[in-house]
Amino acid sequence: MEPFDIVGPEAISDGTATDAYFQRTETTLRHAGRNPTVVAEVTADQFPDGEFELLAGVKDAAALLSGLDVDVDAIPEGRLFDGGPVLRIEGPYLAFARYETSLLGLLSHASGIATAALEARRAAPESTVLSFGARHVHPSLAAVVERCALLGGLDGFSHVAAGEVLGREAGGTMPHALLICFGRGNQEAGWQAFDEAVGPEVPRVALCDTYGDEVDEVLRAVETLGEDLDSVRLDTTGSRRGDFQHILREVRWELDARGHGDVDLFVSGGLGPTELRTLRDVADGFGVGGYVANADPVDFALDIVEVDGEPAAKRGKLSGAKQAYRTPEGGHHVGLAEREGSSEGEPLLEPLVRDGEVVREFDLDAATERALADAETVGFGAT
Repeated sequence: MEPFDIVGPEAISDGTATDAYFQRTETTLRHAGRNPTVVAEVTADQFPDGEFELLAGVKDAAALLSGLDVDVDAIPEGRLFDGGPVLRIEGPYLAFARYETSLLGLLSHASGIATAALEARRAAPESTVLSFGARHVHPSLAAVVERCALLGGLDGFSHVAAGEVLGREAGGTMPHALLICFGRGNQEAGWQAFDEAVGPEVPRVALCDTYGDEVDEVLRAVETLGEDLDSVRLDTTGSRRGDFQHILREVRWELDARGHGDVDLFVSGGLGPTELRTLRDVADGFGVGGYVANADPVDFALDIVEVDGEPAAKRGKLSGAKQAYRTPEGGHHVGLAEREGSSEGEPLLEPLVRDGEVVREFDLDAATERALADAETVGFGAT
């Protein structure tokens, strides 16, 4: 028995990470001697509806489909979409049939997380916003969560192993557990020990709501760490929090009154876009957890739209290979791919895989810039 209930990368790559009916479909088609050349498209909505979501997971989708006898086009990671295809596959159906389950999972989960991260980013555009959500998901998904958080514009994340996968350094300072280990009334000892133990590159951020009033603990932290203190973090349980905006204003006032205007206020604990909009004028930074990590996946589906060059689709779907377009003003349109180059705007579907080879490079920072620019263009997250 395996120690953890994890489907490994081998099963994803060889296509056994699939729904059983795809295996039965392969068996049936081979028995019948049928393997038509098809065009299949991944969509969430058939027509644009103005409800934009952020596409993520394309890098993993490319890795999944590489080496197969297919051509693939896809919207670049970090672009917003609100209808029409985000990815199109052309090739013999049996070349990719068994990969549908994993393909949709890679795109759906990642896009949901990235969309939620972008919502948080847009809610507090001038603030530092970090991803604290890895504890809400299976640890095998931590790197997915943190990469999508960065794609959506967040400034950093807390998960160490995810940082090793992504080539980025994880951030974070202290939990309540550290201060509890020193005992009630001994918060100063905890803050001081932290300051003495960690390297100079680690920001001195004191957690200041473990046992007592937030203002009281903040002022005690300032007295303990003095000029070394970079910021204080408040993570008070929601049931005991009260008017959090007022608490932060009070903390800021008392810090300023004592000449500590350079000490930043960092807030975490059950925060989403609504809270970020309320608190962004009184806090300098936020840690966002469950709102991003627990985001609902985008409801993608994969449908055949052409068979051996002829339009085909199931009931309720649009037949024929399609292209999605974006106008400079942010309008999104869908048209038949054979009419590509029309005046409807910039075509979004671009080559991803040709003859089984990935023909696109993936730059996370560039994808993030694309996401933020697209969000501005289409007014994503506007209230």
